[in-house]
Amino acid sequence: MNGLVAPPSFGRLVAYVLLAVLGFAVGVAGSLVQGGWFPGGLLLALLGIAGLCYGGLKAVGTRIGGGAPGAGWLVAVLMLSATRPEGDFLFGAGIGSYVFLLGGMIVAVMCATLPKPPQPGGPAARLGK
Repeated sequence: MNGLVAPPSFGRLVAYVLLAVLGFAVGVAGSLVQGGWFPGGLLLALLGIAGLCYGGLKAVGTRIGGGAPGAGWLVAVLMLSATRPEGDFLFGAGIGSYVFLLGGMIVAVMCATLPKPPQPGGPAARLGK
């Protein structure tokens, strides 16, 4: 195949879409909870996206499995952080909102860049073994 990667299967594509939709839902829920129950809600919201991203990474077995929920979360948070023509907004100008925005992005990037889970029966990753 000359070093090219095979396209993902239909089941894996469905899993990526489902993870992105779940990430969107976690982003909406986290946006509401983080300001309502500060500081516990902030911790709960960040743990929610961390758990979903890491679970997606482990369930699918690829880095995209960890990045797809993060992408869905980011779309939800960006949509909710934009002001409306009426002047309404969901995020207040406080440290909690900024920690939620930056912390969620950092968590999603960390999960998307973790090393791939080892395959059963595969060779050791280190040289010399």
